[in-house]
Amino acid sequence: MSDHRETLMRARAEAAGRLADLEASFDEIVAASRDTNADDEHDPEGSTIAFERAQVVALRQQAADHLGELDAALERLAAGTYGVCEVCGSVIAPERLEARPFTRTCIDCARRSR
Repeated sequence: MSDHRETLMRARAEAAGRLADLEASFDEIVAASRDTNADDEHDPEGSTIAFERAQVVALRQQAADHLGELDAALERLAAGTYGVCEVCGSVIAPERLEARPFTRTCIDCARRSR
């Protein structure tokens, strides 16, 4: 299980770094919009500041959600339930855990939930 912990911790560090980068990008966009008086809604040259801000907000939410999933996986690891499907109680295949170390379900239950 220590291999799983290392994998989860590495993925968590990457997700936390990505989240920090996106938060910095959001702050930069907000600061740039305060410093300009441009009518970006009618700028034919590119995307609007509002669009860029919305895009970063969505990416930031995805990164935060991913970080939450990794934290939950670490909690399951500590509780001794990591690698056990939350739906049927079967062991989650090692290949699935390798591909999605934060997964909560086996492949069969994941297919059924679609």
